[in-house]
Amino acid sequence: MPASTRRDFLRLTSAASGSLAAFGALPVFTAHADPARPSHVDTVPEAEATTLWYRQPARESHIIQEGLPVGNGRLGALVGGDPADDVLYITDGSFWTGGRNDTLTDDGQLPYGPDDFGSFGLLAKLRVALTGHTAQETSEYRRTLDLSNGVLTASYRHRGSRFRREIYASHPDDVIVIRLTGGGSHTGVISLEGTHGEDASADGRQLSFAAKLKNGLRYAAAVTAVSQTGTIRAEGGKLSFSGCRELLISVCAGTNYSADAGKDFRDPAVDPLAVARTKVSAAAKVPGAALLATHVADYRRLYDRFSIDLGRSSRVQRSLDSWSRIAVRHTDASTPDPELEAAYVQYGRYLTITGSRDWLPMNLQGLWIHNNNPDWYADYHTDINVQMNYWLADPAGLGENAQALARYCRSQLPVWTDVTRRLYNNPDNRFRNTSGKIAGWAIAFSTNIYGGSGWAWHPSGNAWLCATLWRHYEYTQDRAYLETIYPVLKGAAEFWKSRLITTEVTDPNGSSHKVLIDDTSWSPEHGPDGKGNTYAQELAWELFREFAVAARELKRDTDLAAELEAMQARLHLPRVSPKTGWLEEWMSPENLGETTHRHLSPLIGFYPGDRISVDTSAPELVKGVEELLKARGMDSFGWACAWRSLCWSRLKDAEKAYQLYLTVLRPSMNNGNGTSANWFDMYSQGSYTIFQIDANLGGPAAALEMLLYSRPGVIELLPALPEAWSSEGSVTGMGARGGFTVDFSWKNGKATVATIRSVGGTQTELRAGTVRKKISLRAGESVKVGLR
Repeated sequence: MPASTRRDFLRLTSAASGSLAAFGALPVFTAHADPARPSHVDTVPEAEATTLWYRQPARESHIIQEGLPVGNGRLGALVGGDPADDVLYITDGSFWTGGRNDTLTDDGQLPYGPDDFGSFGLLAKLRVALTGHTAQETSEYRRTLDLSNGVLTASYRHRGSRFRREIYASHPDDVIVIRLTGGGSHTGVISLEGTHGEDASADGRQLSFAAKLKNGLRYAAAVTAVSQTGTIRAEGGKLSFSGCRELLISVCAGTNYSADAGKDFRDPAVDPLAVARTKVSAAAKVPGAALLATHVADYRRLYDRFSIDLGRSSRVQRSLDSWSRIAVRHTDASTPDPELEAAYVQYGRYLTITGSRDWLPMNLQGLWIHNNNPDWYADYHTDINVQMNYWLADPAGLGENAQALARYCRSQLPVWTDVTRRLYNNPDNRFRNTSGKIAGWAIAFSTNIYGGSGWAWHPSGNAWLCATLWRHYEYTQDRAYLETIYPVLKGAAEFWKSRLITTEVTDPNGSSHKVLIDDTSWSPEHGPDGKGNTYAQELAWELFREFAVAARELKRDTDLAAELEAMQARLHLPRVSPKTGWLEEWMSPENLGETTHRHLSPLIGFYPGDRISVDTSAPELVKGVEELLKARGMDSFGWACAWRSLCWSRLKDAEKAYQLYLTVLRPSMNNGNGTSANWFDMYSQGSYTIFQIDANLGGPAAALEMLLYSRPGVIELLPALPEAWSSEGSVTGMGARGGFTVDFSWKNGKATVATIRSVGGTQTELRAGTVRKKISLRAGESVKVGLR
């Protein structure tokens, strides 16, 4: 790197690191003080809890489809639950190969392979084998994922005694806990192994290993076990235990990743092995009930912020295990199962709580993976997937979990900026700025955790990431948060100021005028390259709006904001094609792509954007949206169905929105798209399926959009309530843009009462059917409104 570029990079790194105060210190994998302990375990009773449950353990050969997930936002595990040979596939969100990836290929794009771009991977496997607890010697098996309390359990009977194990990933203690209890004793073996050939060594009652990836990232894992009865000893690199009436196992793993570009995202001062061993040792000193109480209190602090009731299911439906229930709902399409459909929303919330805390954001697979060669490297896909991962958070009462994405963007910003300035306008890059100007930052369609991008340049990706960060601000009106994302917004806006070009267009009436359009780019992942595609135009329009609002709120960059607002007014905006009747995807009346393509890129200004609205836009424009949506069809991959459902909600077509929600929920059979036994969304690759978490979060977001549509200045209740949920229901703690949360209930298809609380907003209009009511509140105030 030239000296001048290096100085710029260090200056940007310093500036970015110095203005993250609103997020708190960026987390690293280090030892910390003991958490405060609740005095007792305050759990939701089993009969009242929302659960997934099964009559068999997961098969290890199908762990990604059947294993149940636990996580604390950093550590994750897929758990099999076999009494005789339980297995945990353990991850850390920062266990990534690859690096900055700033050497271009011959066509001016960025490399996209496991060695240069890198991949998310599986860090370790843990096994707990119990002597004699085979399927032939056990009965009454039940495996449960308790969404209300954040705990996985497996229980069964063996030789006349009831046995139980509970497994969870504690955020306060930063360990995975496995607690074996029951009426008899436990005898068996614990083993720990790495996934790159590492063998664990024993030291006292601990097993551990440590190693380093080719990119210099250090990592380690450790496990320990304690019991008040029986014996535990190290034997041949394993821990054996015998005669233990209760056994407490603590597992920790991690890396020396640092969210600090100035350290090249690795902290040489952190020893992952020492940290992991310290954490499992600390957990081993705490009684099992106290560890559980601490975890449940922390988990429920987030989970209990929101509730949803879509109606009662039948006794027969409740008697089905969770995989059978998914299958029956699909085959009996005419019989709603409202508790199942509400539980899928809560499962999305569970994945958000356990997959996104104060560490890295969720990638294509969240925290859960079963090998080291995932499709698309389980990257951060920036043309829909990472954005969809956070569509659920704020509406579902989990706004603080959405901040992981903002932390990520801020930490990557110095490298993104440096690489853009040096490489984006390479003459071989077909997406370069033909003006020759360059400013701000850009990324490719895929990003990693080291500032690296891969695949092809994605000039609109910066604007879409900004729109996702802005979404959280709209829900909170949090000025401190706005301060932290402002450099990200500004850099993207500066990029677009340098990128737009002028062209002349002819209106339908024959008159011509000059407009600003995007330079050559791609409408993801669809059709030919072209200038001024709708996806790019809508995102640039939205970005300039966001920046102008942010600049006014923070009293900064007045001249730049005014210049960008003037450019926004000159942007070419999409028309309805006279040939197809659809909203145009390209600056052409022709359909230049695949009619039923999975992406809805030209509708980004309709959802998640608001520039086009049923209430405010010209009817012919809304009709163009509807016709394009019809043409795309009612079936696709899970995330694509979720996006379609959200758009039909915006069109207030409840039944189409609901139908697509159920399509997300259909069982994945014969390597097809749909929901697997553990409710992970499976993406069909023809001869096999892969797990992608986006539909698990976009699907629940679609369910909530049917119940409440919020946009700046308006909160609309039940805009697309399907008949299946219309009898009676309620929601509490739902986020609404403008800085509010809403509790509301309905009966016979009509809203009955709503409570609006301000979390920073002051003015909005509540709409429910024909009711229109202006709401004025100060921060922290609430008002209850009768709607009958």
